[in-house]
Amino acid sequence: MEKPKPTALSNRQRPAATKDDPPLNDLRAQVRDRLRLRHLNCIVAIAQERTLARAAERLHLSQPAISKTLAELEQWAGARLVERGRNGAALTVAGEHFLRYALDVQRAVDASAAALAREDAHHSLAVRVGALPTVQTAVLPKAIVSMKTLMPGVGVRIQVASNAELLGALKAGDLDLVVGRMAEPSAMKGISFEYLYTESLTMVARAGHPLTESGARPTLEDVLDYPLVIAGVDTAPRHHTEAFFESRGLVLPQGCVETQSSPVARLVVGASDAIWIVPERVAQDDLDAGALALVSVPAPRGVEQIGILRRSQDTLSDATGTFAEQLRRFASS
Repeated sequence: MEKPKPTALSNRQRPAATKDDPPLNDLRAQVRDRLRLRHLNCIVAIAQERTLARAAERLHLSQPAISKTLAELEQWAGARLVERGRNGAALTVAGEHFLRYALDVQRAVDASAAALAREDAHHSLAVRVGALPTVQTAVLPKAIVSMKTLMPGVGVRIQVASNAELLGALKAGDLDLVVGRMAEPSAMKGISFEYLYTESLTMVARAGHPLTESGARPTLEDVLDYPLVIAGVDTAPRHHTEAFFESRGLVLPQGCVETQSSPVARLVVGASDAIWIVPERVAQDDLDAGALALVSVPAPRGVEQIGILRRSQDTLSDATGTFAEQLRRFASS
C-alpha cells in the first residue's frame, strides 16, 4: 500500500517528531497555559501593519519584544507564521489560519469589555467599510445616508484605498467589508465576493463643451484633440482605458491629468475643455444635474464587476448586515 505523501507544511515548516516529543494533548495543554492576549495582539498587529517595526509601535512595544513574542508563537506552532522580506512582513498560510482565531478572540474580548462597562451597543458600534475611489462617490454615499436613518446610533468608518490595500485590511480584521473588485484567486483565499453591479467607463465634459453640443458626432480622434483626465497607473479603470485606445490603434497622449480623486477631476473638467474618462456611476449625479455632459463616443462597456467582499468564515453583525443590504439596494437602482 502506497504511503500518503507528507504535506508541504510537514516537510518544510514542522520539525520531525522525536521520541522525546510530548503527546499532542500535552502540547495543547502547554500552549493553552502559556498563550496570552499579547500573543494574539502580536499576530493581528503584524497582519494589519505589515512590518514588525510598525506593529511594535502600534502595540507600544520594542521591536525585540514583538520579535520574541512572534518566536514563541512559531515555536508552539512548529511552523513559520510570518515571512519577512524587503517589502515588509506577510503572513504565511499557517499565519493566516491562526489570524482568523486571533481575530475571533479579540472581538470576544472587545464585546466582553463593552458589556462590563455597560456600554450601549449602538453607541459603541461602528461599521468599518473599505471602498475603491470609484465607489466612494457612487453607491456608497446613498448607502451611508440610508444607514444613518435606519440605525442613527451606529457609526460608519470609511477607508478609501486600492483594491490590494483594502483586501489586506479586510483579511487583517481592520475592515468589516469592502466594496471592491475580485482579485487573483490566491489573494481571495478566505474572502467571499457578492456581485453588486458592472462598472462601465464613459467620457464626460463640461456642459457646453464643443463635443457635447446638439448634433455633434465626435470620433475618438476628436477626443484626442482635448486634454484628458484619466485614472492613475496600476488601477483597473486605467488599464481598461489604455486597452480600449489600443484596440482602436491609438495610444493615450502625453500630458494627461492622472488622478484617483473624483473632486479634483470634476473641478478640472468643469473649468476647462478637458474630457474625463471615468466609471459611469461616478459621473451620474453630475450628468443628472446638468453640470457635466456625455461625449457621445463609444467607450468600454461592462469592464469590471464591483461587489461586496467579506471574510468567508465571519457572521456579519446586525449593523454590518444592514449596511450591506443598503449597498445592494442602491446598486440595483
